[in-house]
Amino acid sequence: MRVHILKMLHEAGSGHTGGSLSATDLITALYFHVMKHRPENPDWTERDRFVLSKGHAAPALYAALAMSGYFDLKELMTLRRLNSCLQGHPDMMKTRGVNASSGSLGQGLSIANGIAMGLRLDGIDSGIYVMLGDGEVQEGQIWEAAMTAAHYRLGKVTAIVDNNGLQIDGAVKDVMGIEPLSEKWRAFGWDVQIIDGHNFEEIIPALMKAKEKGLIDRPSVVIARTVKGKGVSVFEGKAKYHGIAPSDEEFAVAMRELEG
Repeated sequence: MRVHILKMLHEAGSGHTGGSLSATDLITALYFHVMKHRPENPDWTERDRFVLSKGHAAPALYAALAMSGYFDLKELMTLRRLNSCLQGHPDMMKTRGVNASSGSLGQGLSIANGIAMGLRLDGIDSGIYVMLGDGEVQEGQIWEAAMTAAHYRLGKVTAIVDNNGLQIDGAVKDVMGIEPLSEKWRAFGWDVQIIDGHNFEEIIPALMKAKEKGLIDRPSVVIARTVKGKGVSVFEGKAKYHGIAPSDEEFAVAMRELEG
């Protein structure tokens, strides 16, 4: 996944490196271990839905979709090109397998709530997973949506917070502190789990537990402690790589580290 992400970002010469790499393990767990979905039939009514609210991490989603079989891996190298199906932020009208257009931060949880309420009306028992950035959680709409999900008992909604501690302007705690994060979600009526977002032995059980809790009509949030730029030494823990692609030199280092 990380190799594909960096190859497409390097080819495009633009995009979001840090947040794509921090989200990689979480998205991998969803698409290859947790969600029910059919790449050969992306509109399958009974599928679980994923909403990438932090839409700038689209390269991670695109890599998962391609590796799952929604489209050819060759398409990844067209990222951000004019008329490509893979734009800088997810577009459900262009990209096979994308369930919601996103990129305007703060809106994804509201979208997930709407999907959940629609599926309930239709009697469809599917899960909805929505990934939020920790900087994004500064948005007021997130908390309106959190209140809504609890009020309407949207137990099929699972929020995943990519808690890497950094946003475009620096450390989240310096820009606008969000702690105590777990206590806030609990106060809004959510079931809360805190995990290592790079450890599959914690990620997969947490997401499966959240899926089971959908049966008791209470939304779940998984707060995943992650590292911005995870997997490549030159990117890890550095806010400046929030929205820039790897240089030739950085790309060479990344490929050595990831591919050996």
